Amino acid sequence: MIVKIKSESGILPAYETDGSAGMDVRACLKEPVCIMPGDRYLVPTGIAIELPQGYEAQIRARSGLAVKYGIGLVNGVGTIDSDYRGEIKIPMINWGPEPFEIKNGDRIAQMVIAKYEKIKWEDTSELGETTRGDGGFGHTGV
Repeated sequence: MIVKIKSESGILPAYETDGSAGMDVRACLKEPVCIMPGDRYLVPTGIAIELPQGYEAQIRARSGLAVKYGIGLVNGVGTIDSDYRGEIKIPMINWGPEPFEIKNGDRIAQMVIAKYEKIKWEDTSELGETTRGDGGFGHTGV
């Protein structure tokens, strides 16, 4: 699938290995930014995309930043809808004990393109039976 993209820096999100599901997304900054412990910052990427209807771009944290520095995404996983045409910005948070500096071109998140289905709700008073039923959190004993 070919997707249109505008890039302020000319650097596009890229798969780092043949088996990668996510493309690394990079910061597009005029000067470095320091995120203090407990603080959040909306990091610009300098990119905007035109996804086909029926697709979304999921924005996910980079596991290396999370494990090494405590850096994650404020909302866990973000969604870029197919009708959004603005700049993609990454809402990052520093859960670590030390300030974290982001420089222009740093890999800050991953983008996974996913197909989705639209549904229509059928309001009902009964749902089909399953073995699990209404067993919730910890229902398997673990």
